[in-house]
Amino acid sequence: MGKWLLPESLADILPAEARRIEELRRLLLDLYRTYGYELVMPPLVEYLDSLLSASGGDMDLHTFKLVDQMSGRSLGIRADMTPQVTRIDAHLLNRAGTTRLCYCGSVLHTLPRGLWATREPLQIGAELYGHAGPEADIEILQLALESVRRAGVADYRIDLSHLDVVRALLETDPAAAARADEIFGLLREKDIPGLAALSPGLAPATAQALQVLPTLYGELDVLEKARAALPALPRISQALDMLAALAKALPGVDIGIDLADVRSFNYHTGVVFAVYCGGWPNAVVRGGRYDDVGRVFGRARPATGFSLDLRELAGLLAPATASPAVRAPWGLEPGLVEAVRALRAAGQIVVQILPGHEHDQQEFVCDRELVLRDGAWRVEPLASAETAARPSPSTAI
Repeated sequence: MGKWLLPESLADILPAEARRIEELRRLLLDLYRTYGYELVMPPLVEYLDSLLSASGGDMDLHTFKLVDQMSGRSLGIRADMTPQVTRIDAHLLNRAGTTRLCYCGSVLHTLPRGLWATREPLQIGAELYGHAGPEADIEILQLALESVRRAGVADYRIDLSHLDVVRALLETDPAAAARADEIFGLLREKDIPGLAALSPGLAPATAQALQVLPTLYGELDVLEKARAALPALPRISQALDMLAALAKALPGVDIGIDLADVRSFNYHTGVVFAVYCGGWPNAVVRGGRYDDVGRVFGRARPATGFSLDLRELAGLLAPATASPAVRAPWGLEPGLVEAVRALRAAGQIVVQILPGHEHDQQEFVCDRELVLRDGAWRVEPLASAETAARPSPSTAI
């Protein structure tokens, strides 16, 4: 096996893609700051019990584990940064009122989480703590959608759901609650025959509602269909009202409803959402409410947020184009050194051509050159790519 080969579902990021991902990272973190979100940087590795204590049960399967040679305790390489940010809010910052935090960093998964997915996503996201009202959910939804728009993705759709719909059904039927994990699995697969097979052991109203849930997806009129088809339980009515209010707060957005979306049932506690983009099979953004998760760190708080993979988001955009640059000769003459420094200070890319490397390929396209004219260094346009490949006689030192 060649030493240059990488493990499955891991890949290097080459210059053009790396540049675009970094530009997206800066763009989105600056966007989050304009909303009042403060940047935090949790460590890549934590004690395993801390890393998993505030996350859903499936996180254990996605987390790489190792032993700390200093303490002998089990460590985990983070598979999700949200529990770490929750720990920071609950234990380190410990602020009264609302706290807005954002983050960006690599996470590592034992298995890819979707078709074409990497096992090393570059996760970026935002979390809002301390407010239980719908205003926090609306802000997070707006910020998630603005993230996709700012990245340059035009074809997107957001799917909404509310986990209280399923919770209300389970609360009224102890037999269904005892088989919750099995029911969640069938709902995730939208397996109506499988749900029907459970009917003999459940209350008739619960059995009927569970079989209807997988059909309750589509446009916003699904909410009215749900009111007619599901039991008139207060918690279900409140959940449907909440989804209607969120949809109303997002005018002009393509919104879908999927009341059988229970993929994060063990972690999220209310509204959940996913943003899908044309031509990509996986959700690009996922988020929702996860109240009281910070309890394990000593402080229960209302919380809502979202995250996305920058590598995945960058892959949805058109291929990166080469960056324009200024071609300059190599030399230590003070005037040349000062001219190059001034151009770079102004944000220009200046590529100094090393002797003997005039024809090297690179990411940058030199469309201008720094030349010495009448005793002064000046930037002039290059007539063609062929000209760019030749050393200019006027640049000799």
